[in-house]
Amino acid sequence: MTKKHVLSWLFMALLCLPAFAQIQDPVKFKTEWNALSDNEAEIIFTGTVDKGWHVYSTDLPEGGPISATFNVDKIEGAELIGKLTPRGKQIEKMDPIFGMQVRFFESKAQFVQKIKLTGGAYKLTGYLEYGACNDENCLPPTSVDFTFTGTASGKQAAAPAEAQGNAANEAASGDTAQSVALIPLTPAMKVQTTDYWKPVINELNNFGEQVGEESHSWIYIFFTGLVGGLLALFTPCVWPIIPMTVSFFLKRTKDKKKGIRDAWTYGASIVVIYLTLGLAITLIFGASALNALSTNAIFNILFCLMLIVFAASFFGAFEITLPSKWSNAVDSKAEQTTGLLSIFLMAFTLSLVSFSCTGPIIGFLLVEVSTTGSVVAPAIGMLGFAIALALPFTLFALFPSWLKSMPKSGGWMNVIKVTLGFLELAFALKFLSVADLAYGWRILDRETFLALWIVIFALLGMYLLGKIKFPHDDDDTKVSVPRFFMALISLAFAVYMIPGLWGAPLKAVSAFAPPMQTQDFNLYKNEVHAKFNDFEAGMEYARQQGKPVMIDFTGYGCVNCRKMELAVWTDPKVSKLLNEDYVLITLFVDDKTKLAEPIKITENGKERTLRTVGDKWSYLQRSKFGANAQPFYVLIDNEGMPLNQSYSYDEDIQKYINFLETGLKNYKK
Repeated sequence: MTKKHVLSWLFMALLCLPAFAQIQDPVKFKTEWNALSDNEAEIIFTGTVDKGWHVYSTDLPEGGPISATFNVDKIEGAELIGKLTPRGKQIEKMDPIFGMQVRFFESKAQFVQKIKLTGGAYKLTGYLEYGACNDENCLPPTSVDFTFTGTASGKQAAAPAEAQGNAANEAASGDTAQSVALIPLTPAMKVQTTDYWKPVINELNNFGEQVGEESHSWIYIFFTGLVGGLLALFTPCVWPIIPMTVSFFLKRTKDKKKGIRDAWTYGASIVVIYLTLGLAITLIFGASALNALSTNAIFNILFCLMLIVFAASFFGAFEITLPSKWSNAVDSKAEQTTGLLSIFLMAFTLSLVSFSCTGPIIGFLLVEVSTTGSVVAPAIGMLGFAIALALPFTLFALFPSWLKSMPKSGGWMNVIKVTLGFLELAFALKFLSVADLAYGWRILDRETFLALWIVIFALLGMYLLGKIKFPHDDDDTKVSVPRFFMALISLAFAVYMIPGLWGAPLKAVSAFAPPMQTQDFNLYKNEVHAKFNDFEAGMEYARQQGKPVMIDFTGYGCVNCRKMELAVWTDPKVSKLLNEDYVLITLFVDDKTKLAEPIKITENGKERTLRTVGDKWSYLQRSKFGANAQPFYVLIDNEGMPLNQSYSYDEDIQKYINFLETGLKNYKK
């Protein structure tokens, strides 16, 4: 990928506009009957999967994502042989949220069910059910209906009379003006659902309906690199070189403008060197490989060990240096050349000499950006790092008088190194936690992880107060004001985490700590629970109480749903609004409870069967609101009409409060 392409993608990311809510149709299945012999055949389900999405495989553990399953409604003249079998390239990796290994397909998914024909006429009717997710949301359990008929008479089985392999996906994509025919379970339900189930997609659009948000991931990566570069500046390997290098450029020529130009070129060379490093990593590994490494148990153990080694180096146990002959060779080459090449080689020498300080920071940065799965993430991170590292050389060249005000090298730089060592040690536990969850060791449950973090940040605070010494620290026992405030922050953070040992959610560390389900001892009870998990019953109650309704379309396997409930719903103002001003109805679209009787519906001109409670709520979300991804929150009055645009995954608490208050204000109007 060229630099031009990288910058283009970065520019597009910064200008990314929110997408309008719509039915998502990332997976399209086709179904075919394949005769293997006179009395044996197989049903093959082949799906094409949009980029960024994946379809989960079969037989995943309980409590995890939705497994693909083969379901039979009617079977005559045939028997099933074995279970549904995945076929093709499966990806297996650890999901840190579910705390288990999961298997899934990308780009193409295929499942096969073998059939034994017992003779004479046969008929098979049923459906394949599967789950699909991307990094932001998941589809509800989706069914692929099929019907095959024929005669087993010692010849190749007859062609299928009907194969509706992509009915579920076509039903989810099409025009919003649907032809809906709901056959209810009871006459009473028909009376209730006549008004409540009325589609309100156009009314939602009138509110400026849009879900999704501007992606800040690339901006976050850039600023992470920028912060890393600023930290690297204040290390003993870089800071003392700044005045020497700038003075050299200003004194090597009588032309001040040329000296400034050379300093600018030096800074630009640093940017080019580190940007090239980021691009090389991208080209060698690729986005998918980096993302796979980020969740692979073995590589997470290696990342953990790498960060521990870097931390030990920062503590002063040893120095990580590149072979001296490398830097000497580059330095001598720089002296033999002139012009731009000489300046570039000087910048390259700086990169090699400063590796013992910058290496651990760069290593941690690359490990962090690997979790994004973005093809340009390493390049963006290195760009931010290089700009921060190069900026002082150009600024001091423009304003030479600033050199006199530069703090002199001293023990304060070692304090920064040791502080970084503590941080590297803390983050090493994050990667060890991923491996621990993958192998089921249960040696780093949530409370164990938090206990170690509490100790690490408490020790960091003690170090900053001068109570702990490392080999390169001087004997000066005075604690500066900045060190005191840094110690105060570190110790306060350690105290903040203590309630987490008893189950407090600790929103500030929720992205790093193991999932709450690994906590053995949990006293935390401040959770918001829905009053109803049945749409019609909740609507009748809301009408009687004269209250508006918030419908929460969720799923048992929806990770982002749990994040919203933990990070947003527990806010006092949010929980007060949900508990006192709204009737909260939570509908699980992956609820496997069988309906008393299957419900036949006609959607986009095709007939489908709703067999479970989850099917019913998923259909409600599609037909009434024109969406099919979770989490999905929508505010309606007690007649079923929308009060505001819908809300999806966004942990901005104030934005969620505004969403609820706007709906309440419109209801009162």
